[in-house]
Amino acid sequence: MSASDSHLTSFFSTQSVVIMKLAILFSAIVGASAFAPNSVSRQGTSLNMAGKIKPKLQYVPCVSTDDLPGPGKATSGVAGGLAICVAVDEKGALWALGDKCPPINQPLSFGKVFDGTIQDPVLGTRFNLKTGQVAEGQWCTSPIGKILGGLFEASGVPVYACKTKGKVVEVQVDVNYKAAFESQYWSGILDAQGKSNGKYY
Repeated sequence: MSASDSHLTSFFSTQSVVIMKLAILFSAIVGASAFAPNSVSRQGTSLNMAGKIKPKLQYVPCVSTDDLPGPGKATSGVAGGLAICVAVDEKGALWALGDKCPPINQPLSFGKVFDGTIQDPVLGTRFNLKTGQVAEGQWCTSPIGKILGGLFEASGVPVYACKTKGKVVEVQVDVNYKAAFESQYWSGILDAQGKSNGKYY
């Protein structure tokens, strides 16, 4: 191999390294921009021009009293389109919480109820029955929870007022919550396919 050949090989090798580094830098910039906040203004559409849907708290049926478990257990139900966990503590008192455990949304209603808390059956997190907040030092305590828990910030679950009325457990929820959420969802879907008033851009 001659000196000029080795010089050319060295030149192309250096040039390849520079191109590779630029490609990695470009990929990193594009990847980061995917997560950067954007300020897209949403045009008024026929779906969202009616105005913001206001919250409306109301007691609605959730589960039958015949379906309630014994003390220390929980069951699930739906109230106003929301998944609800109805927990029965050791004294027989009823508590209503959101039925999706953070951080991966498995059902809370499979959990055990004790000491004023309900424990996530998979990750081991204990939630206070009164506040829905994570009990002190009880975020993701199971073996798999210790692995996943460090990836997420501790967060609680919503709590709802509940009462029995005849043979039904009623839970106080925002009956407009689902409609308010879906009004934004559907206008976004329709805007992605064309204007929600039926016309195209």
